[in-house]
This record gives sequence, C-alpha cells and structure tokens, in this order.
Amino acid sequence: MNSIQVISLTLLSVLAANAQIIMPGRCPKVAVQENFDVAKYLGTWFSIQRLPHAFQRSQCSTATYSLKSPGVIGVLNRGLLADGTVTSTSGSATAKNPSEPAKLMVTFSENSPAAPYWVLSTDYDSYALVYSCTEVGVLHEDHAWIMSRGNTLSEDTLEELHSTLASIGVKVDKLLTTNQDAEYCSAMSQ
Repeated sequence: MNSIQVISLTLLSVLAANAQIIMPGRCPKVAVQENFDVAKYLGTWFSIQRLPHAFQRSQCSTATYSLKSPGVIGVLNRGLLADGTVTSTSGSATAKNPSEPAKLMVTFSENSPAAPYWVLSTDYDSYALVYSCTEVGVLHEDHAWIMSRGNTLSEDTLEELHSTLASIGVKVDKLLTTNQDAEYCSAMSQ
C-alpha cells in the first residue's frame, strides 16, 4: 500500500467516524443555477434535509443571508441543540468567479479555509438545493442541503431535488430530515 492510499484510508476512517459522507474519486462536475440572482436569494432559509456532517448537529436550523457589501454576502446559521441551547455561527460568502455567481465560497473564521457553497437549483420563493464537495486525497466529501423559505417542503419538490442530487452521485438515502416543528423550535425565537 503506498503512502497516498494509507493517508486516504486514515482520513476516510476519521471522517466516517464523524458521520461524513465520503465517496471514492474526485468531486463531480455539477451544473449550478443559471442566471443566479443573489438579491432574490437573500433572507432566511430553513433546513429541510441535509447530509450528515460534524459541523451541524442542531435541529430548527436556519441560514440567513444578507448583503454585507458589494459582492460579499453575510451568512448567519442558527440552530437548536438537543440540550435546548441556541447555537449560531456567522461568516461571509463570495463568488470566486463573478461570471459564476451561484458558485460561492463560504468562510466562518479567519483561520478556516473557504468551503464551496454551490446553489444547484432555486426558485427563490420556496426551495433551494445547495451542494458542496471537498477532495481529500483520492476521495471526496459530499455535503448537501435542501432548504425552504418555510418550515416544510412538498413531497413533489423533495423528490425532484433528490433526483437532482442522485444524478450527481449523492447518496440521497443518507439525507437527514431537520426537525422544524414550530412548537419544538419556539426556543429559537426567545
């Protein structure tokens, strides 16, 4: 076994222990939202489903996007932990290439690397499908979020978005449903 394989296997073991979705090979080439309109995308989105990952373990999750300055989007992620604690993290997003505004790079602290945040599809009013992929040696780590402007999303829309994710190799059977029950999430508004 060569050193690349050993490193990849070690990384796979660590990431798998953190319930990340790790796949062999490079990140897939994906199509993003054509003519993406950042202004229409701003506002609050509710997490409906997501792939598991170590950095989001909350329910009642929301992401609020605002314009910080020209070309810079403010990001505020909030959620409710199992012990009732409201958690939040803020950062910023920018398009690496202005000709591809739906391919954003998000940073949450000065010391953290920017992560891809690609809007694959949105109608701006009800749903958004976001994908992120990071290459780790000969493997890649998938992240995906299905979001809504409200705390629910129709089954037809979910099926359509699942189909889009499956077409790029995302394991839709691994998607977790976020609890967005109004009564349960009422602690978020206090």
